[in-house]
Amino acid sequence: MGKVIAIANQKGGVGKTTTAINLAASLAATEHPTLLLDIDPQANCTSGIGIESDEVGPSIYEVLIGEVDASEAIMTTEMPFLDMMPSHINLVGAEIEIIDETQREQLLSEALPRVRRKYDFVVIDCPPSLGLLTLNSLTAADSVLIPVQAEYFALEGLGQLLNTIKIVRQHLNPELEIEGVLMTMFDTRLRLSNQVADEVRRYFGERVFETIVKRNVRLSEAPSFGKPALLYEASSTGAQNYMALAREILGNNEEYLGSSLGENGLGDADSVETPATDDQERLSDAIGESSSDSEEESTTPADEFSI
Repeated sequence: MGKVIAIANQKGGVGKTTTAINLAASLAATEHPTLLLDIDPQANCTSGIGIESDEVGPSIYEVLIGEVDASEAIMTTEMPFLDMMPSHINLVGAEIEIIDETQREQLLSEALPRVRRKYDFVVIDCPPSLGLLTLNSLTAADSVLIPVQAEYFALEGLGQLLNTIKIVRQHLNPELEIEGVLMTMFDTRLRLSNQVADEVRRYFGERVFETIVKRNVRLSEAPSFGKPALLYEASSTGAQNYMALAREILGNNEEYLGSSLGENGLGDADSVETPATDDQERLSDAIGESSSDSEEESTTPADEFSI
């Protein structure tokens, strides 16, 4: 079974969708079959990977309301090893439609097992809220990755998110873990960025990824072209930062992947599609060793942020 990672933070503008797109693409670049799942009604993740609304057939909306099987909502992308389960504006009404459903927080977790065996990773882009769609994502996930912008109000609202995670663990998904906290939009020119990073590490300790995602023009431009940064400009700082994050996550999940690959047979080269030569050349810069800024890890998380 592929590992399901939910990208969540109810605070908007922290790089959540950017992280979902580029982490999924970077995992795919290492030839780990990956499914990117957009459960945000804004569907920015869907358009950011190059799928327009008029190209979407069955989406996560139809999956949640039980109209189609999850396998019918999967689309391929131009990135080798990367598939997409798109969102659609119709998803806006989903929370109202499923409010009277029994076990309404578990609709996604009931649908995903039928497809997650095909993948090493499933990356979910959650809405910037803590409603039913995010609850479904946290209930279906193995772990949650929390992007935090390197700015003054970085920790604002995180207590509410972590309390939601606690409640989900207590009542819906006892195995849910924090994959890590990711510093995003880090500006090396500003002392504030370093101060915020130190503060986040003081609260979260070893849960903060060593990888830091710096502010990068190419990273901001890529979604308007419907491409992850790897396909837009593989040598850019943003693309390399997310490749470093993918490697860090792979390193942290070696044991999980080992058991998963053995169970599913995904380690066999014949079980996945080989990327075309031009795709391999296009990604060659990204698959090479990349550098990332690391900072010393500090104390264990403060009590109010423990889970």
